[in-house]
Amino acid sequence: MNGYLMEILARDIVKSLPSRKRDMYQYVVRREDELARQATTSDEFMSLLIRHAPHRQAAEHFHLSFGEFMAEMREIEKEIDRQLSRKLQQVRWVDCTDVMQRGVPESLDKKYFYFSVGVGSVPR
Repeated sequence: MNGYLMEILARDIVKSLPSRKRDMYQYVVRREDELARQATTSDEFMSLLIRHAPHRQAAEHFHLSFGEFMAEMREIEKEIDRQLSRKLQQVRWVDCTDVMQRGVPESLDKKYFYFSVGVGSVPR
């Protein structure tokens, strides 16, 4: 599965979370993204994570103990994984290249796909 597609689906799932869970998750992701932008290597990123401890900052921000925050984050991540797994099972790609290329010889180097995510069936 395309990594970009998975990222789009995951973002959609995060948007659908209850507001507190969404806020908690996005708080940590934003902090980690900020640190990733500052780092030039993976070792530097790990060092910044240890030094700035985004999960500890988030726990304080949301008035939770570190343990409580981490337990909630594990549940949030499990929920995201469950929903992502469900959505990925519903993804359908239909190759429409032969239909789209009829009578258009200059487009032989292109592929056309119909992409669907959701419940229901796609014509085969």
